[in-house]
Amino acid sequence: MLLKSKKEEMIKDLEKVVKDSKSVVFVNFHGLKVFDETNLRRDLRDQGVGYKISRKTLLARALKGKAEGVVPELPGEVAIAFSSDEIASSREVYNFQKTHKGLLTILGGIFEGKFVDGVKMTEIATIPSREVLLSKIAFLLKSPMQRLAIAVNEVAKTK
Repeated sequence: MLLKSKKEEMIKDLEKVVKDSKSVVFVNFHGLKVFDETNLRRDLRDQGVGYKISRKTLLARALKGKAEGVVPELPGEVAIAFSSDEIASSREVYNFQKTHKGLLTILGGIFEGKFVDGVKMTEIATIPSREVLLSKIAFLLKSPMQRLAIAVNEVAKTK
């Protein structure tokens, strides 16, 4: 049994995390073994993503009035992954979920000041990183120039 002062401290800590983060992902980790959770925490920490396990009642109190909409249903054991990057937390949880089938479930989250469901957070997680998008744009711009250079070279060979 937790003391009331300890619960209030935990709620304040959760409120601070939600306030300071650009995105928060609610994760059901039912069935996750200690070894896998240690790997998850290490992977998330390497990418600048925080991870906290919380009681659902304390989390509900901390989330009250922090975003628009209704808090998604949070069944099972719940943890939150949070980051100052809008996409990093959902992407890293999703990547871990892909490699460890059935251990994690994305239940929802907070994105751009609104509560969203698990499907929307999964869609957000599949958005490529900024570096990948920039490299794709660079390739798209390079391709026509490369084709033009090849065509000019072929014309020059015939003359």
